[in-house]
Amino acid sequence: MKKLFCIIALATLTLTATAQSRLTLSSYNGTSLERYDGQQYDVSMDRYFFTGWNTISLPFALTEQEIDDVLGQGVKLERLVGVTQQGTEIVLNFQDCKAEGIQPNKPYILYYPGENGTKKFRVNAQVANNESKVTFTTNYGVEVTMNGAALKTDGKDLYGILAINNVDANFTAIDNDKAFFYATRCYITIPGEQKFTLTPNHLGAGEVTSINEIAAANDIVDVYNVLGMRVASNITAADVNNLTPGIYVVKGRKILVK
Repeated sequence: MKKLFCIIALATLTLTATAQSRLTLSSYNGTSLERYDGQQYDVSMDRYFFTGWNTISLPFALTEQEIDDVLGQGVKLERLVGVTQQGTEIVLNFQDCKAEGIQPNKPYILYYPGENGTKKFRVNAQVANNESKVTFTTNYGVEVTMNGAALKTDGKDLYGILAINNVDANFTAIDNDKAFFYATRCYITIPGEQKFTLTPNHLGAGEVTSINEIAAANDIVDVYNVLGMRVASNITAADVNNLTPGIYVVKGRKILVK
């Protein structure tokens, strides 16, 4: 009897350990992750995607292959790398980063070419509870922040990609008191009451370079924003790196100032 009890106890312990290694996450209300932070789990999560551009921020990493395995080939993944402003229009410069995969809790836009529907994520991954928002300042001093919604978030006064019009990656100002963002989606915040038109600019993985790769430090150059407006004249290439972070055009090439 004692031997049988030990066998049953061992079996129960094994089943409990297995169950504890599995973690089901909610992509709607979200899941509080403090107790799971930094631990490895067999993660399970269902997420609805619309045909076209979606936003995504996950509390675990995915490789390029894992993205294709879940969503199919033809998926595009881009991250915000800079902003440029002209009047009330702000250009959001997104760059292809699919080869890098998805990093935990970082905000992305993702193009899904399939039909509207729920996709199932089933991966063994380390769960992260950190916040990884990105912030850039326009050439007019306007601060633009892109963040992921770890939990269901009120949407009023934020900017998001509306499901009814996600063919383009346009972020629209939300003025509805009842609007919200489900968990694992992303939104943009801009301080103040002024409303802006946010226009996406899609850059290829190798389309943006550094000023150091196209000019010597003492070369004199003119600098333009992506709207074609000249923002600096007759400055050295070395001084370009002191401009407000964003995407610029120098000698016909797009450069990234961090």
